[in-house]
Amino acid sequence: MNGLKTGLLLTAMTVLFLFIGLGLGGRQGMICAFIFAVFMNFISYWFSDKIVLKMYRAREIQEADNPRLYRAVRAQAQMAGLPMPRVYIIPTGSPNAFATGRNPKNAAIAATEGIISLLADDELEGVIGHELAHIKNRDILTQTIAATIAGAISMLAYMARWSAIFGGYGGRGSNRGGGIGLLAMAIVAPIAAMVIQMAISRSREYAADQEGARISGRPLSLANALRKLHRGQARRPLQANPSTAHLFIVSPLSGRGMASLFSTHPPVEERIARLEKMAYS
Repeated sequence: MNGLKTGLLLTAMTVLFLFIGLGLGGRQGMICAFIFAVFMNFISYWFSDKIVLKMYRAREIQEADNPRLYRAVRAQAQMAGLPMPRVYIIPTGSPNAFATGRNPKNAAIAATEGIISLLADDELEGVIGHELAHIKNRDILTQTIAATIAGAISMLAYMARWSAIFGGYGGRGSNRGGGIGLLAMAIVAPIAAMVIQMAISRSREYAADQEGARISGRPLSLANALRKLHRGQARRPLQANPSTAHLFIVSPLSGRGMASLFSTHPPVEERIARLEKMAYS
């Protein structure tokens, strides 16, 4: 169901992209904008892991540097049937972790100093299982595709706003009405694309929880870890860039009410409830 939901959301983003592209400049303008967006996100896909690890001053470690974390990653990778990823530690007391890399052979797992000290061994293994599930399910690729389409929509919307302002839409008799319609579309479309992109991210988090619990064999341990991490983030929030918030196991950003529509993560309470149901069933 999570895979089907992700596919439907990606389709919705594609339709939205085609709609605004055709409204702006026909097929030629849409193709040019899409090629540029794909190029930019292609570069991001190949180098995003290095960028995000450097952004958070992550330091690569070997087993001798932190045997507990390294062995947990190695054991869970073997259970998942994945190559051993590179292991990094982020120098912050805020408890969190994320996985990155373009494929399982070029993957990395980064954990903060805070999460290592906060969690018990079984809880840490549950978190590692969750991150390996992202790698196994190639969620980073899915997120990159979503970002590509959302970025293209935002770029087209920017062009559409200027076109509407200067009356560059439609024929002479329809400039005013067409310009207003184009301006409205240029405002609404990027918001809709962002909502869909966040929904895709939330869907992949549910899938990673489920697969991660299977990898570690500890759904209750992962549930306990999420509970601790949620409280830990409230006490000691991570100074995270919003563009990388979707990477972390729990959101480093807070949002309630309408802001929850733009959250990259589903509610922690719902994630815990699903894991507990999985354990007891």
